[in-house]
Amino acid sequence: MKKIFLIILLFAASLHAQSPKKFLINTSHLNHLYEDIFVNGDTLGIIHIYAEYPDYNWIDDSDEGTACVDDAARALIFYLNHYQLTNDSLSLVKAERLLKFLFYMQAENGYFCNFIWKDNSINKDFKTSIAEPNWWSWRALWAMAEAELFFKKKNEDLSAEIITRIKKLLDASSGWLMKDTMYAVFEGFRLPAWLPYETASDQAAVIIKGLCTYFNSVNDSSVLPLIRQLSKGIAGMQTGDKNEFPHFAFLSWQNTWHAWGNSQADALLASGILLNDSSFVKAALNEIDNFYPYLIRQNFYSDFSVEKKNDSISILAVHHYPQIAYGIRPMIFASVSAYHLTGDEKYAKLAAEIAGWFFGKNINSAEMYSIKTGRGYDGINDEQKVNLNSGAESTIEALLSLIAVEKNEAVKKYIDY
Repeated sequence: MKKIFLIILLFAASLHAQSPKKFLINTSHLNHLYEDIFVNGDTLGIIHIYAEYPDYNWIDDSDEGTACVDDAARALIFYLNHYQLTNDSLSLVKAERLLKFLFYMQAENGYFCNFIWKDNSINKDFKTSIAEPNWWSWRALWAMAEAELFFKKKNEDLSAEIITRIKKLLDASSGWLMKDTMYAVFEGFRLPAWLPYETASDQAAVIIKGLCTYFNSVNDSSVLPLIRQLSKGIAGMQTGDKNEFPHFAFLSWQNTWHAWGNSQADALLASGILLNDSSFVKAALNEIDNFYPYLIRQNFYSDFSVEKKNDSISILAVHHYPQIAYGIRPMIFASVSAYHLTGDEKYAKLAAEIAGWFFGKNINSAEMYSIKTGRGYDGINDEQKVNLNSGAESTIEALLSLIAVEKNEAVKKYIDY
């Protein structure tokens, strides 16, 4: 009798161990932030920028507006991935309408304004909304490139319009992105000064992501020199080594590093594969292999600044807070890309370990994404406080992180939640 009971227990345990894990993606809150608007007789999609605890109603910003390109571009990429994963037709509709919103926001000079007002008019004047070579224009580039690749064989007219708009942006940027080999010195570091705003490797990474996808779809060789030059610049922002801080990290701008937008390793993996340049791949893997595990051991940083004297690197300042989803997602993307490139299981484990931040594996042991509601919370403010607001950026970055996990069983099997 005892033997039979034991067999039953072992069988039940086996069934439990083999039962599928929860589906990580819940689009409820993002769908709540999404709204259709009507402009010039057409239906566009927007994502409301803020939603505050406890009722999570839409909140506008008095200086910026109600919705922006930054969020629409990221949501567009998410919805395309969600459609590919689930065949959810509503996600495809939202993706197309968000793409039309990007079209609406492209200015005559080729760049993008960022925000719209509540009446759907474009905010052309505030500093974070001017049509200029800045984050929102690069995010639009990346999103449009992903959309063109997706619609290439599904909607030729839409694909053609995307290409036209990408070329308009690239034409505008050609005279602004430096192609000379210039350098600048910040706190003892000799750094490449041909990136956006001289040394903004974080912005350069988004451009590379967009251009690599664009080239892989349309085979436009004119972008290859720019991809190579920007990649060379990012590689030149790498500092430290296996033993010396900051352990092969890519500085984000000047002598500083910040977690948000830290997509340099992911970008260099993409360009290294495209250009068949092992030096870019090696630089990316050095950061992933050394700096990422260091960050995990430190319970993650928000930012730090460093100086270099007599070939020795020292820390000027370091901060743990705030920690946000946008500081976690780029590391997950890079780790997943490293796994796909190398097939090494350690990168799948690393991606899952980083993704654990959303499920309480963080300095505050706080849930930063709710599978039940689909909310990505706005950040860990300090040792005691979690920001329970759930705006567009945090929600979309959480969903992008977790759909990268959901699409990769090798990663998902290591998730503990």
